[in-house]
Amino acid sequence: MNARYTVLAAAVAGFALGAITLDQLHAQAKPPVYIVGEIDMKNPDGYQNDYSPKARAVIKDHGGRILAAGSNFVVLEGEPPKSRVVIQQWDSAEQYQKYRASDAFTEVRKLGNQYATFRSYLMPGVPQP
Repeated sequence: MNARYTVLAAAVAGFALGAITLDQLHAQAKPPVYIVGEIDMKNPDGYQNDYSPKARAVIKDHGGRILAAGSNFVVLEGEPPKSRVVIQQWDSAEQYQKYRASDAFTEVRKLGNQYATFRSYLMPGVPQP
């Protein structure tokens, strides 16, 4: 009977220790960062057919995710954004900065600058419970 209590106590202690560790890991996880970009297309055909597929590939190759992109938005308040809006998600600001510093980004942005002007914002995500 004493062995049963020992096994039960060890199981409860293991469960409690695991729950505490898991909770601490969740608390240490950094929320992602989001990039909101406004794009004023000077040449919509060139932008969409030449630049956009290459830019999406570079973003994906560097670990970014495009959450939303397009011109079908509804203005709820204030001035409307430029002709196109893009929302990207990155695991960290450091990951995004590495992407921006890459040769691939520099090359594809040279192409993009022929077709559009860009304005973007980096916003940290909010930790989720």
